[in-house]
Amino acid sequence: MQARVDLQEASGWLGLNAIDGLGAQTLCQLLREFGSPDQIYQASHHQLSKVVSTAIASEIVKGVNTSAIQTSLDWLQHEGNHLITFADAHYPQQLLQIANPPPILFAKGQVKWLNHPSIAMVGSRSSTPQGEKNAEDFATSLANFGLCVVSGLALGIDGAAHRGALKATSSYAAGTIAVVGTGLDIVYPAKHRDLAHKIVQHGLIISEFTLGTPSRAQNFPRRNRIISGLSLGCLVVEANVQSGSLITAKLALEQGREVFAIPGSIHSPVAKGCHLLIKQGAKLVENTQDIMDELSSNGHPLWLKQDLADSKNITTTHSNSDDNAFNLILSALGHDPITMDALIIATGLSAEQLSSQLMMLELEGKVATVSGGQYQRIH
Repeated sequence: MQARVDLQEASGWLGLNAIDGLGAQTLCQLLREFGSPDQIYQASHHQLSKVVSTAIASEIVKGVNTSAIQTSLDWLQHEGNHLITFADAHYPQQLLQIANPPPILFAKGQVKWLNHPSIAMVGSRSSTPQGEKNAEDFATSLANFGLCVVSGLALGIDGAAHRGALKATSSYAAGTIAVVGTGLDIVYPAKHRDLAHKIVQHGLIISEFTLGTPSRAQNFPRRNRIISGLSLGCLVVEANVQSGSLITAKLALEQGREVFAIPGSIHSPVAKGCHLLIKQGAKLVENTQDIMDELSSNGHPLWLKQDLADSKNITTTHSNSDDNAFNLILSALGHDPITMDALIIATGLSAEQLSSQLMMLELEGKVATVSGGQYQRIH
């Protein structure tokens, strides 16, 4: 489904967006005052100067700088590329509820997800294997329940959340939205190029930044308000106390969204942010039903498809192998990293036996090697 505005209308929006110094909040003020880009361009310098600086008013009076927006106009003519504006029926209604919604969004993929009930999933870039598995499993389950999973395409938890949502196969399965901090002609991080292509096919990638905008540190906190703003709630999977994920959670609270957090080991730095959120009132979740129940109890419509035949309710409990050696190793591992020497002492197995069994458990996806040559249980 194409949601492109016609090129003449797009030119007005893009022209205003390209004016140096005219930020999203000021553009919103102009739109409130004059009503549309066409009316803004028709206003006099005197009228404009009541809202913006004289320098910006002068740029507007000059009219649209076509050369500055030609790249974007060319991009819009390709299938699957969209410009979503305040005037567009596809503009996400959830974003209109936040304090500073972006006047325009560049979008690539399936625009139908913009107004679909969604949940944000965020977390550490330096995630643990268990954290990534939790993120992927929760995302698959939530998407199977009918919630579109919104995240930021970053390494770690974000990527796992997108991958998990793309695995959803129930008859109610929703897609995933990646909100990025660059122009849509750039994939950042480059490692996620293949993932980005899959998201475009089955979900949507959006940005408020003009094509060609590179990765800048200041862009990512700014895009976080869109991640939380699109969603009914925000699930934090793993986070340091100083993590950008906590910024997203704070924005979610300010926007009146629900905040959920998955607890972790008291020894893990990436669990401390989640524990802090829980102390501050975030909902502790152990499975997806905790999230569904909270959303339903807080007055959200019961569009959530709770068909357990289609959607396996993911929990943080783990099954044991029937093999005695596997049982010994898994019991000794717990969910905190542990050294080989400590495992030898705890299990009574020889180093040779232990190495062989650990390799098999890694192949089965139940154990992962972490930094310092330690091992951690992930299933």
